[in-house]
Amino acid sequence: MKKWIGFFVIAMVVLSCEKDINFNLIEPGKTLVVEGSIENEKPPRIVLTNSISYYEPLNLNAISNLFVRDAEVVLTDGQTTHRLKEYAEPIFPGVNTYYYSIDSANIGTAIIGQFDKNYQLTIRVNGNTYSAETRIPALTWYPDSLYTKSIPFTPDTNARNLFARVTEPRGLGNYLRYFTQRNSERLFPGRNSVFSDELVDGTTYTIKIDPGYDPNNPVKFEENYFLKGDTVVLKICNIDKNSYQFWNTWEFALQSLGNPFSQPNKVIGNVSNGALGAFCGYAAWYDTIKIK
Repeated sequence: MKKWIGFFVIAMVVLSCEKDINFNLIEPGKTLVVEGSIENEKPPRIVLTNSISYYEPLNLNAISNLFVRDAEVVLTDGQTTHRLKEYAEPIFPGVNTYYYSIDSANIGTAIIGQFDKNYQLTIRVNGNTYSAETRIPALTWYPDSLYTKSIPFTPDTNARNLFARVTEPRGLGNYLRYFTQRNSERLFPGRNSVFSDELVDGTTYTIKIDPGYDPNNPVKFEENYFLKGDTVVLKICNIDKNSYQFWNTWEFALQSLGNPFSQPNKVIGNVSNGALGAFCGYAAWYDTIKIK
């Protein structure tokens, strides 16, 4: 009985020590966010936005106002330098998104992505200068073949998994990112879209390729598969280490949202001067498979 009284007293003391803790969150200033890419045989595409507060309301007008306009955006490949032009892209009547790409009025210096080449991006806006560098590597890592198989223990008899057989080239330091397009949908990256050759260097292996993931229209993991009759476009991109590091940490952070047991994580970009985001080079390979 004395033991239970002692335990009760200790519990009361511990509970009496609890108190509310209030955090005064500091309102962050606006930070430049860079979403840039250049792909072999394609022009660059650079989207500039400002960060917003977590509690700031988000609607179509707010999204339109996020875009950074009238910036000086310059791209060079070490031989040619080209100032990019701003373009508007309507998403709804009266609501536009904006991006920077090659200036059609100055096509003589326009830069189109090439394999095995470096690119430097410079952005000047509001008195600040930001820079980033990326590389389109050689195209060396892509599937030898693609095939599908039925999914066991699934009530949907039309469900199919997509597999790729791959021979990874010897030599550490290869990185991949993949996308899929199903029928008339857009290309979406996989839920875990990036891979390194750390565990598969120089080997031949088979890997399951999950359908691309639309974060605005999420599908349960166990229901994310292809169907008979689907036409699937697979896009495999060889990328450099900085691009891999950015997307790997970004996807980890996205999947950790709302998980109280997740580890702290920082998204690692490659843009200087405190900007967020990344400028990525893609050595792209495409293939199409019809699931019969």
